[in-house]
Amino acid sequence: MQGELLDAESSPLTMSLQDFVAECGDDLLDSLNRANPPVYTGRPQAHRQLILASLKRQLFPAQADVVHAVSELLIARGERAAIVNGEMGCGKTTVGIATAAVLNAEGYRRTLVLSPPHLVYKWRREIQETVAGARVWVLNGPDTLVKLMKLREQLNVPTQGPEFFVLGRVRMRMGFHWKPAFTRHRTPHGDVGACPDCGQVITDLDGEPINPLDLEAEEQRRKCGQCGSALWSLIRPKGLSASDQSSAVQKALTRIPTIGQVTAQKLMKRFGDGFLASMLGDNIHEFINLMDGNGELVFSDRQAHRMERAMANMEFGFGEGGYQPSEYIKRYLPQGTFDLLIADEAHEYKNGGSAQGQAMGVLAAKARKCVLLTGTLMGGYGDDLFHLLFRALPGRMIEDGYRPTKSGSMTSAAMAFMRDHGVLKDIYSESKSTAHKTAKGSKVSVRTVKAPGFGPKGVLRCILPFTVFLKLKDIGGNVLPPYDEEFREVAMEADQATAYRGLSSRLTQELKQALARRDTTLLGVVLNVLLAWPDCCFRSETVVHPRTRNTLAFVPAQFNEFEITPKERELIDVCKQEKAEGRKTLVYSVYTGTRDTTSRLKVLLEQEGFKVAVLRASVDASRREDWIAEQLDRGIDVLITNPELVKTGLDLLEFPTIVFMQSGYNVYSLQQAARRSWRIGQKQPVRVIYLGYANSSQMTCLGLMARKIMVSQSTSGDVPESGLDVLNQDGDSVEVALARQLVAA
Repeated sequence: MQGELLDAESSPLTMSLQDFVAECGDDLLDSLNRANPPVYTGRPQAHRQLILASLKRQLFPAQADVVHAVSELLIARGERAAIVNGEMGCGKTTVGIATAAVLNAEGYRRTLVLSPPHLVYKWRREIQETVAGARVWVLNGPDTLVKLMKLREQLNVPTQGPEFFVLGRVRMRMGFHWKPAFTRHRTPHGDVGACPDCGQVITDLDGEPINPLDLEAEEQRRKCGQCGSALWSLIRPKGLSASDQSSAVQKALTRIPTIGQVTAQKLMKRFGDGFLASMLGDNIHEFINLMDGNGELVFSDRQAHRMERAMANMEFGFGEGGYQPSEYIKRYLPQGTFDLLIADEAHEYKNGGSAQGQAMGVLAAKARKCVLLTGTLMGGYGDDLFHLLFRALPGRMIEDGYRPTKSGSMTSAAMAFMRDHGVLKDIYSESKSTAHKTAKGSKVSVRTVKAPGFGPKGVLRCILPFTVFLKLKDIGGNVLPPYDEEFREVAMEADQATAYRGLSSRLTQELKQALARRDTTLLGVVLNVLLAWPDCCFRSETVVHPRTRNTLAFVPAQFNEFEITPKERELIDVCKQEKAEGRKTLVYSVYTGTRDTTSRLKVLLEQEGFKVAVLRASVDASRREDWIAEQLDRGIDVLITNPELVKTGLDLLEFPTIVFMQSGYNVYSLQQAARRSWRIGQKQPVRVIYLGYANSSQMTCLGLMARKIMVSQSTSGDVPESGLDVLNQDGDSVEVALARQLVAA
């Protein structure tokens, strides 16, 4: 029988994916559940439910289900790690704390929390407000090492209630504070290094004695090949002399509000350096309630109130220091000292070669179980997941064949992971050549680049078995108000548009010529200028080649300091409308450096009658929450900042309207920053507005960012409409994709 070729679109045998799922979805789900039985079916263990009911802060049902699911995965299934992929603002901190409380009742006494540095004290506050009787140790100051030494001394001392150790991500980073322990022997052929215990001469890979200077220069701290003794030892921190301690105490006192140099000297003379040092180091609240010999409080109520607020975010240390905490934990604390490791903002540890990522891997290996908390598990590329999964679940990754090389390199394993689950593109380039001796010929070269995307096999194998998803919509009820995102195209003024087209034409031509020569030097320059110029055209722009220093283009300023650009006018109109409705506005601008736009926005908004504050990077991360609270006390209407400064952890509930003047390239930052105010506790509808100039690279960039976000959602519990969106086969980085569109124009 001869077959007939049917047109797929008109054939009655064709069914859309949506219709197929609607018709066969129940059968597919039943088949999936039989093949992969769910870890948690919604029926909680009674003893765990009692623990959750006893917490000082009650969880929403959806949050409680996440805790039960994680507990089942870690205890009943015996998995080493679990991932909580929760949407921004759904209470991942509370879920992590509640999970630790549940596991504590089953023998998991100590929990180590890895926190972004500016959220360390928020974690402490949240723990104390959630778990009754919890002991919280903050490991974020110069006394971190002393606290770890004290923990080592008390490992066998029974404790009542759960213990939490909150370690700042920056503080934990591995250091190289080592000194040689090997000895030096003189030989007729020069000095050689030798083992301090057995005297064995240390040799290189060829078996030749190694010079002590070369041994000190080695990155790897090796052990003796004969007896296994360490050839390096950690540097012990030094104590302070009496004069040094006096100076350190005085410096610490002057950090406290209301205490100046004169008051500090009076306190030291009155109470002594040692007494004040021990009080500041061990119990700062006793210092606030310090009494004199007559039983009178030294500080007034006003002073005490200011001091208590500031000192909640302070740590003091006198003479402590030395090597990094992760090194100490690795070397001197027994395996399993920490029963549970909670890594907050876990996607920050995805980079393979970063010191923070390596230190996180060390601490994860020392803990019995690991819980990763993240709102953006994947930024679009498959290798975003590889190193994070290998650090949390090394056994599973090695079981799948992703092993480090003998030298410890993970490059080949990461590439294999990308080939299996990510998207790699082989780019072939053919060039004609007349250099052959006998005939003309062509040369074909190939290079492999990564592209956004993560295949369904990877989701099934690496994500679903270990991940619990939590969405704000899952919490249900009237917990959260409506959330709306809007893209607004803003038309340029005629002269501005003409100048932009001329600038774009010149730079695009230069870029095409450079790329034809395989010179990518201009790529970043051209993209940055075309994205930034429409927002920064109140000053002249000179574009210079980064290598030759030749001038590529010059455009004079289009607006003076008092003229308002179209996008600025749109922002002012938004702020006026929101203020009329009693709402405050958060404004994001990525240009806060050499192309600073925040100062200009502040001036223009203040001229319109708004009270405005600009949060800059100069405000320490640990103080940003308090700084914003102080500005709200001043009654500000608008807060302007770079989204990178507030993208994690901060609850900005007072700003239900968010305006992006620019989006930037980073998917993590964009998704995190957009949800700063749509969080549990928000009562007003949240509006997020993205502004972009029409017919410019800005709108192209916004469109590309939307596509990258769609890819990232494939590992966040959301399935895009089309399977091709998951693979995103033509996707590059936002910068490369934008360049391609420029060149093709």
